[in-house]
Amino acid sequence: MINIVLFGPPGAGKGTQAKMLSEKYGFNHISTGEVIRNEIQRGTELGLQVKEVIESGRLASDELVIGIIEEYLASHGDSKGNIFDGFPRTTHQAETFDVIMEKRSDKVDVMISLDVPDEELISRLLLRAEVSGRADDADEGVIRNRIDVYKAQTAVVADHYARQGKYIPINGLGTIEEVFARLCEVIDRVVAKEVR
Repeated sequence: MINIVLFGPPGAGKGTQAKMLSEKYGFNHISTGEVIRNEIQRGTELGLQVKEVIESGRLASDELVIGIIEEYLASHGDSKGNIFDGFPRTTHQAETFDVIMEKRSDKVDVMISLDVPDEELISRLLLRAEVSGRADDADEGVIRNRIDVYKAQTAVVADHYARQGKYIPINGLGTIEEVFARLCEVIDRVVAKEVR
């Protein structure tokens, strides 16, 4: 099984790319953001807990997110691979994830980071708010806060994977197809290594 962490700030295009990669390679796509948004829409206890946190631009707690991932892995054990979109988001999550994977005799194969400048992220998110109506994308102040939180708490996760020799940054600018081609180049190398 191949496990890919797809990484990047809000608006980098992780969700779009993860869906395309999932279709091409037959891997499962898990987006913690999507799972949490579904919980909010359904009005579950979990959803109510995180709604206020998400809308203010802060991150859901490590325990909450790790619980979602563990549950997901337990119910999807027979797949060819997984693409984790937006997880892990903190060093604590990454370290705990390593332990969870080890218990399953598994590992993260690669972390691929989509690098996109802040101003481009802000334009993309404001545009996404117009199209999708996502409340957390409609306010530039909230967006800037989300990017700052990402830099302070999440960007350091790249160091965790860099120390393991698993971190690969790619240019996240260009058309969706251009970015997809760059991602596929990296994943093809990982798949080839695993097949050998």
